[in-house]
Amino acid sequence: MRSKFLLIALGSALAGCNTTQDMPRKGVAAVNVPVVTSADYVFDAAAPGGALAPGEGDRLNGWFQGLGLSYGDIVYVDAGYAASARSQVSAIAGRYGILVTPGAPVTAGAVQPGSVRVVVARRRAVVPGCPNWSDAAQAADWDNKSSSNYGCAVNSNIAAMIANPQDLIHGREGAGVTDAVTATRAVEMYRSKPLTGQGDLKEVSPKDSK
Repeated sequence: MRSKFLLIALGSALAGCNTTQDMPRKGVAAVNVPVVTSADYVFDAAAPGGALAPGEGDRLNGWFQGLGLSYGDIVYVDAGYAASARSQVSAIAGRYGILVTPGAPVTAGAVQPGSVRVVVARRRAVVPGCPNWSDAAQAADWDNKSSSNYGCAVNSNIAAMIANPQDLIHGREGAGVTDAVTATRAVEMYRSKPLTGQGDLKEVSPKDSK
């Protein structure tokens, strides 16, 4: 009876060593994947009577420049009563190719009377912990796990190249109408633009260049 108890205790100890910490690395899916971070930036502008006060448009434009407003950023105007101010903010954001999105996220503090709040929601995609060489590449792996760095190269490139990190969270809904101009834009650019490397490269063989 005592031997059975010893065997059970030994089996429990061995089972405890087999944790699920490395289970994701026993498949073909990469453990190092992009993580999308979110940050909201707030700008309060004076808008007495529902329109931006003189000079507030320039201040807002300077703020956009300081943030480096670009594609992928989302601009909101938190002031339902100030239609004129919303139009003015839309015109300034339009210089950067950004449309004002309806609604507004919840931010700290209330919007003071006679002012509007402009919110820029920014998403960034990163692959944390990469490169990850925590496991020696030459070490024997008897569990047949993928490398600790597996997925870092491809997913880091995706995170760096994605224009709108929001697309990594959920895809875009298709429009009901197909725009043929948009669909053929890439093909037209390929046909009309000169190929990379043309111009400065000379058509000579290595033998002729000696």
